[in-house]
Amino acid sequence: MTEPRVRLDDLGAWLIKGNADLVDLTARFARDPHVTSWCVRPGYRARLMRTGQPVVFWASGSRARLPYGVWGIGQVTGAAEPGPPGQPWSVPLDLRILAERDRVPRQRLRADDRLAALEVFRQPQAANPSYLTVAQFAVLRAHVPA
Repeated sequence: MTEPRVRLDDLGAWLIKGNADLVDLTARFARDPHVTSWCVRPGYRARLMRTGQPVVFWASGSRARLPYGVWGIGQVTGAAEPGPPGQPWSVPLDLRILAERDRVPRQRLRADDRLAALEVFRQPQAANPSYLTVAQFAVLRAHVPA
């Protein structure tokens, strides 16, 4: 199955993931909830990332002790850039991680039929960045406290 191509006219937001099984995201964000860059896979999606586009931070992992799902919302602040040889690309961001009480668990989002087609549900192991359509992002925003 071919992955659908992202179209800028229907891009609601980019979605970047962090795996809490690999990195202690809770401790990292307790120290500093402001995310200024994140790694992305080189490719056409990374090349579509532009200043001002919304971005959602999705915490993933297999440990049931954490409320995985949407942990933050912000925006892209520049073009994705290649890292040093052998290192991933990164994209500059202005993204704030939400307080724990405001994070939106994936179970709540999965229960919303309007979000059933989210790429992060269909292809949870896909590389960064993933994306949300305009309609999906509007629905997701309704789940995030103001």
